[in-house]
Amino acid sequence: MAEIINLNRARKERAAAEKKAQAKANRSKHGRSKGEKGLADAEKSMMSDKLDAHRRERGEDDETDPA
Repeated sequence: MAEIINLNRARKERAAAEKKAQAKANRSKHGRSKGEKGLADAEKSMMSDKLDAHRRERGEDDETDPA
């Protein structure tokens, strides 16, 4: 004879399992260690400083009149 199951409980357990699987995928995709975050911030800062160092100042001669 077949086992009797509660459909509401089965539905909720399946939804909980799907949420856990999604959370695990998000942790592996977005989770970074403190060291990785620090390294990314340092690289971003270095790139910003490099860009600022190569930026040209706009003087009166550089501006053009669109009209």
